[in-house]
Amino acid sequence: MEGHVALVTGGGRGIGRGIARELADAGMRVAVSARTREQVEETAREVNGLAIVADASKREDVERMVGEVERELGPIDLLVANAGIALWEETAWEAEVDEWWHVLEVNVLGVYLCCRAVIPGMLERSAGRIVITGSGAAYLPGSSSTAYAASKAAAWRFGETLAGQLRPHGIPVFVISPGLVQTEMTGSSFPEDAPWTPPELAPRLLRALASGRADALSGRYIHAEHDDIDELIQRADEVVRNDLNAIRLQR
Repeated sequence: MEGHVALVTGGGRGIGRGIARELADAGMRVAVSARTREQVEETAREVNGLAIVADASKREDVERMVGEVERELGPIDLLVANAGIALWEETAWEAEVDEWWHVLEVNVLGVYLCCRAVIPGMLERSAGRIVITGSGAAYLPGSSSTAYAASKAAAWRFGETLAGQLRPHGIPVFVISPGLVQTEMTGSSFPEDAPWTPPELAPRLLRALASGRADALSGRYIHAEHDDIDELIQRADEVVRNDLNAIRLQR
């Protein structure tokens, strides 16, 4: 990983900032993007990286962002499509339509646009990795937000399907769940005694995925807290053969 280039969207705060720090500590050259200049510049200073103000849901922003990373740092070896927002609506039918849809624009369209922008370069080099930040809201019962749950379910299916398309080209794609991490986004939406996930676990998982050791698990859903990545790597053949670590309808 030493000297490889990583782009972390949503890197201005929370989970994204932790991932940027971990990848920089592993020796990667890190570019971080977010919509808030102060936050993304602060993260970039911490990791001695590149700060880019961009909205992941806007095609022109994404294409400019990827172009700037490639000019300043070089080809992107790792995309961490982490930018995401939530709307903790009480009832779907009373939510503002534009606010509801914007969650899908950032969490689904944003992931697609970022992947679409980096994949051609990865195909040319026959190298690269993509990690998409998912959520337990994609499959766990009891979610309180239709917008967020729908967006994360869509992001998971997109990532799994994309992994299948890119498998012949040797470009792994992973969808991860960071767990329930205390961030500005989760805010006061959960009780203080909720089963919070230690914030360092998702960055550690990213470091393992960036190393290439887990490439055989491309297309699998990996939880930062409940999955032991080293054990999964050892059991990769079994995981793939038995279609484990996947969200499926059981009958």
